[in-house]
Formats: sequence, C-alpha cells, structure tokens
Amino acid sequence: MSDSDDSSAGPRRRARPVRLLTAAVFALAGLLFVTSFNTSKGTNIRTDASLLKLSDLIKERSQDNAELEQSTGVARRRVDALADRDDGSTKAEDAKLAALRAASGTEELSGKGLTVTLNDAPPNATARIPNVPEPQPNDLVIHQQDLQAVVNALWQGGAQGIQVMDQRLISTSAVRCVGNTLILQGRVYSPPYKISAVGDPNALKKALAASPALQNYQLYVNAYGLGWKVDEHKALTLPGYSGTVDLHYAKPVAPTP
Repeated sequence: MSDSDDSSAGPRRRARPVRLLTAAVFALAGLLFVTSFNTSKGTNIRTDASLLKLSDLIKERSQDNAELEQSTGVARRRVDALADRDDGSTKAEDAKLAALRAASGTEELSGKGLTVTLNDAPPNATARIPNVPEPQPNDLVIHQQDLQAVVNALWQGGAQGIQVMDQRLISTSAVRCVGNTLILQGRVYSPPYKISAVGDPNALKKALAASPALQNYQLYVNAYGLGWKVDEHKALTLPGYSGTVDLHYAKPVAPTP
C-alpha cells in the first residue's frame, strides 16, 4: 500500500515545478511584450522610420550647435573688445595677448596654404589595378584614422592653423568618426571632407607625402578610387574658433556613507 502511494504521488510532485516554470515563462514573455510596446509607443520598431527620426534629430542638433557657436563667437568678440578697452594694459602686454590668441586658434588667420579633400570611393567600385583583391565595404569609405593622418601631417609640416570642414581646430579639438560621418565639436558632417591649412604649401605637401599612414591611404586611392585631392592657395583665410573653450574633466565621486 505504501509503495503504491509513493509511486502515484511521485509524478505529481515532479509535475508541479514544471507547471510553475511554464507559468514563469509566460509571465516573462508578457513582460517582454509590454516593454516592447512601451518602447515603440505603438509604432513598428522594425521599420526604418525610427532611424530616420534619429537622423533628423542629429541634423537638428548639429544645426542648433552651429547657431549657438555663431552667437557665442559674437559674444566673445564683444567681451574681448570691452576687455581690451578697459583693462589698462600696456602695449607690450596687448601684443603678448594678441600672440596668445593667434596661437590658440581663436583669431582669424590668413596666408598661403592648401586644402586636402578626402572622399569615399564610388559605391560600385572594383579593383582598378591587377593582382588586387576586390574591395570590402570598409575599403571604400573614409575612416577616422585617415582624417587624423592628414591633420597630423599638416601640423608636422608647420601649419600655422588648420580648419576641418568649416571649423577651426584648437588644442582641445578631437576628430572623431561614427560610421560614415564626422563628429567635430558637436556638429556632424558627411563626406567629402575638406581640411585646410595655412602655411608653406611646399612644406605641407612634403609632410603629406612623408606620412606612412597617408602612403598606405594612397594604395587604396590607386586600387579602389578613394578620393584624394590637394589644392594650393595663394591666399587662404581660416576663421577663428568661436565655440566654448571650457575644459571638462572627470571628477571623483564622493563615497556614499
């Protein structure tokens, strides 16, 4: 009798955890459905509409940043004019301050120079020379290291100032790419990318040619048609940087009691 009771009770005890597990799975599935609905707000999150909205938002923020940068520049020039008028400094001190402003990139700069233009290869590009493999997608686009290589070479060549697209570079500028776009000082750009520098054109060209990174880039120019163009200017004017110059850095978090 006790053996029959144990054998009949055994399966029911094993079935109970299975039922609990099934209920938990359904509950988790319901939670996922609710979360997905709240995230999508009733829209189809598998369409490109959300990506388009994000792209529009990025463009809008980039335009806002450009307008704020322009208004900041106007305000800074007014402040500088008032400071120069009322600071009581000597001519020597004013000359020293002007030199510091020129070196910082916040003043307009003119002189001889050149512009380097980088561009993606045609989307249907194929190998243009023998014994070269067919390109992969990454072979056909401009990368962050390509832009950085041009900027670094121009500094090496004695550039007095550099402008990327329509923005002047300063000591805290960072050239960063996300996907196929350039993000520079809060604004977003798409290729072709133009980098202009004021300096001795011959020295700048020599520095570009001597850069190992750009020598490697030229291999892809020849093989797949990546864009590369250097234009020399007898007269080139770079705008002064007009954005914020405040430094932001990490701070230790106070330990919680």
